[in-house]
Amino acid sequence: MSMAGTAEEAPQTIECDLLVAGSGAAGMSAAIVAAENGLKVIVAEKEPVFGGTTALSGGYLWVPNNPVSKAAGVEDSKESALAYIRHEAGNHFDAERAEAFVTAGPAMIDFMQERTHVRFEASPAFSDYHPDAPGGLPGGRSILTKPVKASLLGPDVEKLRPPRPELTLFGLAIGSGKELWHFYRAFQSPASFYYVSRRLTKFGIDRLTTGRSQLLTNGNALAARLYRSARDRNVDIKLESPIKKLLRGPDGAVTGAILLTPQGMRRVEARRGVVLACGGFPQDVTRRRTLYKHAAAEGEHVSAASPGNTGDGLSLAESIGAATQMDYPNAGAYAPTSLVPRPDGTKGPFPHFIDRGKPGVIAVTRTGRRFVNEANSYHDFVQGMEAATPEGQPAEAFLICDHKTIRKYGLGHVKPAPMPLGPSIKSGYLLTGRTLAELARTVGIDAEAFSETVSRFNRDVPTGTDSEFGRGSTAYNRFHGDPSVKPNPCLAPISEGPFYAVRVIPGSIGTFSGIRTDRHARVLAEGDKVIEGLYAVGNDMASVLGGNYSGGGITLGPGMTFGYIAGLHAAGAQAPAP
Repeated sequence: MSMAGTAEEAPQTIECDLLVAGSGAAGMSAAIVAAENGLKVIVAEKEPVFGGTTALSGGYLWVPNNPVSKAAGVEDSKESALAYIRHEAGNHFDAERAEAFVTAGPAMIDFMQERTHVRFEASPAFSDYHPDAPGGLPGGRSILTKPVKASLLGPDVEKLRPPRPELTLFGLAIGSGKELWHFYRAFQSPASFYYVSRRLTKFGIDRLTTGRSQLLTNGNALAARLYRSARDRNVDIKLESPIKKLLRGPDGAVTGAILLTPQGMRRVEARRGVVLACGGFPQDVTRRRTLYKHAAAEGEHVSAASPGNTGDGLSLAESIGAATQMDYPNAGAYAPTSLVPRPDGTKGPFPHFIDRGKPGVIAVTRTGRRFVNEANSYHDFVQGMEAATPEGQPAEAFLICDHKTIRKYGLGHVKPAPMPLGPSIKSGYLLTGRTLAELARTVGIDAEAFSETVSRFNRDVPTGTDSEFGRGSTAYNRFHGDPSVKPNPCLAPISEGPFYAVRVIPGSIGTFSGIRTDRHARVLAEGDKVIEGLYAVGNDMASVLGGNYSGGGITLGPGMTFGYIAGLHAAGAQAPAP
């Protein structure tokens, strides 16, 4: 029997109101809202698991003026949020989309918490990444998804994309908020030791009895909560079913798509249109090489995003004449990334989100000199790495610390005491030297300049002022420092050998460039003409922040908000008015 969809046999037709491509947070938000408003919805997921890059994320959303933080006492306003977005986006500021985002964001959070299984907790101390900029805040715009029991999904938990192994401890995904701090302080605080002991014991029991943790955290928790909320509304979620082609009516409006399902080709007729939420292009090597500023060594263009995010949404939109925004100052959301050797000989990406801000850690290039405030955001760190790299050379840097620091905080994939250092040294991930000169020889950096760099840094520590880059001078810097370290929580000496280094290169966790849309998330053609029946949300949509990284959750916050807006618009419901 020939496959459905060949010349001998037309594809079987499926009808729905709205077809959503992608099962990450943005697409699932659109599906849930549309179904809540009476539409029959199909979600077509390319991969055999659901959750996309959302399931691999920290589970934070950046939503200004949100009700969760307000309830925790954070003061914010739409006006200050717009001022901050205007500053961050610069020449790419889109007033209409920014208005739509800051207006609908709080309403989206209310809807999710009141009508679905999604729940958030405030992070009042988690600062904007540029808190001293106009409209910036020292905390509160980023909120974290609450953990949830795996039993929420029942047997469907096996369909949830698991966390990246490099970001777990024996397979345990540690929560991004207070839980992470307990793990850092497990051997410094009796309360933290008790918490960690209970958590690991429960995890061990879960592994023995069910084969996995029964508490989902971070992005896994968000993906699970959204999936269950969608299934409660009878959303049909089809895995391993990529969209191969968009269908259009005589007037040019998008009316559905051709899916390639495990059962063969299917023609989906979608009365209210199609939502593209395919996760952008972080795994599209060709686009990355064209759009990313930094060069990379062979095989070292890396992304911690979902492997299926290869730019399908952009390609589908471009195939019918959609306009794209490819001139942002940063096409991707960047993070310094180390490559962790795996038992099978491959290497897994480890994004360095927080270790750079710990006291006693600095970063140098092969010149042996610092090049950036290491405690700034991961995105800003990579931009500093790019600027410090001679044209045409692969961008790289080395995170440096001493024995006391690595035993207290770890470094990258290397965990704090009592976890052993030996396996990481043996694999070549962790470089070491008994003295600074020996470490310089091992790493291949200028020994004399490196010694001068460390000496200058150490002289600054007692004063509490980093004379070279101002490390520890912002609320964001201090958030990732250690408040027990005085006078500056981001400064401690590098003095107790042996010394250690981890090599980092530019990596990405998502993309900012993408499809041009209006305030309703409708896709635009050249000349700002709306392509009826086609929406783009999440990383498929050109970022409302104009290619800059404003705070933790800058992809998930706008992604879910514009998913909410798209779902309402497709259903003919009214989004909150600016």
